[in-house]
Amino acid sequence: MFTGIIKDVGRIEQIDDLGGGLRFTIASTFAPDLTVDESISVNGACQTVVAAHDDTFAVDSIEETLRKTTFSTLSVGDPVNLERPLQAGGRLDGHFVQGHVDATGTIEQVEREGTDWLYTVSFPEQYQRYLIPVGSITIDGISLTVARIGTGTLTVAIIPHTYEHTIVSDAWIEGGPVNLEFDMLGKYVVGFMEANESAPSTPAGVDL
Repeated sequence: MFTGIIKDVGRIEQIDDLGGGLRFTIASTFAPDLTVDESISVNGACQTVVAAHDDTFAVDSIEETLRKTTFSTLSVGDPVNLERPLQAGGRLDGHFVQGHVDATGTIEQVEREGTDWLYTVSFPEQYQRYLIPVGSITIDGISLTVARIGTGTLTVAIIPHTYEHTIVSDAWIEGGPVNLEFDMLGKYVVGFMEANESAPSTPAGVDL
């Protein structure tokens, strides 16, 4: 479980082909604190640390991860958002993030507005039902608030701190792909409502 508050921007140091999957070696300031088998969020996808050294750590991304995320587009030198898991009793600064990427989106428009930036992202329309105005969305691992909703699009506002301390300033360009995780609570609510709608009704006068 994560919060969507990015703690470090790492760099891809090496990519090794595993015969289907890929091993990413990533430079990070907190690499010395990591241990093998620990979970870590890389651009919003929960991965398992398979090697840890003084300056770098490695994760293995299987074919399913490559299909559902932007990982297949990463290259050596690319920046990545990093977050370690939330500790029990820790402060929840963002929102509940599982690190389970639902889909990839595409940055359609970037607008500068005063001191902030507006990013409009398109996504598969079947996920529209999980969005509400000023609700939560995770984009490349960043916990953000939905500022506007269109048909198959959402817009988020990026403050200067987020712009400067995540991959936004380097990697978020028009036409570029991003990882999306829709709000877990919203998915449970929609799932509950749909299950109730499809459940057979109890005839009048019948006690259960």
